[in-house]
Amino acid sequence: MPFKRLIGQSIVAILIVAMLFSCEGNLSDINKFNQEVNVPQGVAKNINLFYTDSGRVKANLRSPIMMDYSNEKMNFMVFPIGAEVDFFSKDSTKNTIVADSSVVYNTPFDLIDMRGNVKVITSDSTILTTSQLYWDTKKEWIFTDRDYKIRLSNGTENEGAGFDADQDFKVFNSRSNTGIQIIEENKL
Repeated sequence: MPFKRLIGQSIVAILIVAMLFSCEGNLSDINKFNQEVNVPQGVAKNINLFYTDSGRVKANLRSPIMMDYSNEKMNFMVFPIGAEVDFFSKDSTKNTIVADSSVVYNTPFDLIDMRGNVKVITSDSTILTTSQLYWDTKKEWIFTDRDYKIRLSNGTENEGAGFDADQDFKVFNSRSNTGIQIIEENKL
């Protein structure tokens, strides 16, 4: 009988060792899941967000989907299938930006990367179109190295490659452009 007991204990010991070795392989697979992955912390659908300051609406953001990656080292938000933002100034005038997709890089960058059919419409009817546009929200400055078209409210039209401007288009620096410039003649 002791021999049968020894064989039984040996079989049990071998099964336990085999299970431990098989678990080790599964443990490495489980550890892979625990590694950092680029998965959003949250997803919001059909958003319509208002940003207010001191009771005044400053911006209204609309998008079919927003993916929040604030759990990443460099936190950001992605609007993969489009976003439209209205910005309201102190005098309640509205500027609008539309893009096929956008990425908002939060602190410390405070930079927005808009891509695909980007269109900016200002309150004075200036219309700018490009394939990609960056907006530095801290410096209130927009820029691109891509081709662009702009039509100002006075009828001036320009096409060029690359520009930077303040967000109100009062300062507009084009790297190269061609177009029609409307110049009013002053009588002296």
